[in-house]
Amino acid sequence: MRQFLKEFFYGMTSYEFVQHALELRGSLHKLFMLGVFGEMLGVPVLPPYYGLRLLPFVVPEIEIWKRGLSREREIGSDHEHDLHGV
Repeated sequence: MRQFLKEFFYGMTSYEFVQHALELRGSLHKLFMLGVFGEMLGVPVLPPYYGLRLLPFVVPEIEIWKRGLSREREIGSDHEHDLHGV
């Protein structure tokens, strides 16, 4: 019963905020990756020196990032139909 009440109140008070924060984090991460490693897709933004300095930290995420960007119709179209509480 205690677990049920805990999950119920979490869903009632915080669930939407947490989901919105996760979506925003994902969007900012995609934008950061595009800004730093956009040259892989033909979008020159930063000098390659900074991208090469960060490359060892993001090598595991590059394939996932490329796949995610290829699925989007437009950059930033993931929140197109979100009404944000309206």
